[in-house]
Amino acid sequence: MPQVSQAHPVLEVTSLEAGSKLSGLNEIWHDVTGMESVSDAVAAHKMKYFVPLDSAGSTGLKSGAFWSHFVLKNSSSSAVTVSIEYIDNQLMGLMAFSRLRGGTGPYVESANLSISQPFSARAIKHHRFAFPITIPPSSSKEMMVKFDAGTLGVVFPSMRVWTPSQLQERSKTEAILTSFLFGGYFLMAILALIGAITMRENILYLYSVYSAAKIWVWGTLLGYTHQYLIQDNFHWSYLSLSSAAAILTGILFSRCFLETAKYTPRMDYVLQLIMLNGVLLIICVVFQWEAMADILMVLALFLYPGVVIVAMVRWRQGNSAAAVFALGWATLVLGLLVQAMRDLGFVVHNPINYYWPPVASFVEMLAIMIAISLMVQRLRRQKEVAERKYLQHLEASRTDLEYQVQLRTQELEFAKVRAEQEARTDPLTGVFNRRCFFEESGSLVRVAIKNDLPLYVLMLDLDNFKLVNDIHGHLIGDQALCATTRVISQHVRDVDIFGRIGGEEFALVLSASTEGALAVAQRIHRDIAKIVIKSAVGQVQFTASIGIAGLQGEEGILELMQRADAALYQAKRAGRNRIIECAET
Repeated sequence: MPQVSQAHPVLEVTSLEAGSKLSGLNEIWHDVTGMESVSDAVAAHKMKYFVPLDSAGSTGLKSGAFWSHFVLKNSSSSAVTVSIEYIDNQLMGLMAFSRLRGGTGPYVESANLSISQPFSARAIKHHRFAFPITIPPSSSKEMMVKFDAGTLGVVFPSMRVWTPSQLQERSKTEAILTSFLFGGYFLMAILALIGAITMRENILYLYSVYSAAKIWVWGTLLGYTHQYLIQDNFHWSYLSLSSAAAILTGILFSRCFLETAKYTPRMDYVLQLIMLNGVLLIICVVFQWEAMADILMVLALFLYPGVVIVAMVRWRQGNSAAAVFALGWATLVLGLLVQAMRDLGFVVHNPINYYWPPVASFVEMLAIMIAISLMVQRLRRQKEVAERKYLQHLEASRTDLEYQVQLRTQELEFAKVRAEQEARTDPLTGVFNRRCFFEESGSLVRVAIKNDLPLYVLMLDLDNFKLVNDIHGHLIGDQALCATTRVISQHVRDVDIFGRIGGEEFALVLSASTEGALAVAQRIHRDIAKIVIKSAVGQVQFTASIGIAGLQGEEGILELMQRADAALYQAKRAGRNRIIECAET
């Protein structure tokens, strides 16, 4: 067990004490029940139960109370008043008794301090237990001090000796240091809250709450909550409650920041266990289980390093901000480890390791803020990349959509043209159908009348075409119609209009003279007779009858067609296979 040089049981004090002298660890007695009186302590001292404390300064985690015996000697010719300060905050109560050395009288109570007492009842307004004691000139006072550890706690029996003014100055210095820490926590909490509102980042809300919890826990553990906020009816449970709040908010923040549930689900169970530990700590506060609360606090210290391991794993997975987070959390863990070593008596209690945990916690929050900045930058980059990809995808989709629209438009236009064509043409032969023929012919007739141009209509019918269908079948009949169409089309100009009127009947409007119309009719009549179609039954040949009528006056297409049809009828009656011109009237 590590040892330090102990102060002599007789401690020489002057009016210049600055906290460098300690009451010592030479005579310490463990009151296991914590119920012994000063008379019992005096009896124990006479029986040599008071022995040196075998540690670096702490009793370790023990129950009950501890008694310390030491002597304050004033060699000066005037009375000296000193302030005796307990060096830590983890103490339920302190009672001090004194008497002049060498006397036989009883010990007189000099101080009775407890965290449950109003802060105003303290003789010295200090955030740690402290009491004044006056030593007459050229005299010594025996001190018997009782340290109440509660159900389970840590005691540092060696106390510092100050002059009142020096203790006051030290108190101001500590207040400045802690004000800097708490101001930093508060500033980080406010900045995170503003960032959360403006940037809509939930992780910043958690960081803000975590920072506020840091103010609560360290303000309570260092005694400032009792001194400034809850001066009356303070209770030990506030220590555990603030610790539980810091644990829960810290681990919840860590889980969200590191995204452990998503990327390290197994390790996330460790963080959930720490959160459960915090919940159990709150339950202990509710049911006033002081010893169990202390055990859970120790358990939390053992589990906290697991967060560093999880952060390192996330860093190995590619999260660079997790490395900074791990560094900050490791700083906190190191500070808590130093505190644990100090509480267990392995490390000497001094101002450095006393303030190491809150300072390490402050450094942790700074590191986490840097990690958050890195995370936000990473998220922004990811967002920019996602937006860029989205815009590229949107542009590609727009281009594709434009292409699809263009393609669809072309298809619609083609379908429209095709529909119009199908509506205007005969589906078998491909020439104008009856409706379209009359529309186009009507226009041509009006133009001819307006410009006094000659115009003729040829009505053509295939002779005995029903026999072709009956003997050779409709397929051969369709081939005959198509062949007839091809033959007639060879004699049709762009200015002429040719169409299938129905069945085997065709019509042709010619912008030509009488001689020209007759010549065309004769060529068509001749070429149709030359058509030969092979079928299973034999060759198919057929002739055509043609009726011709010329435009007279201002008659319409219907009248002109009727006269041409009458001429065709005459050709049929005259024996078919001939051309008849309708006589002018």
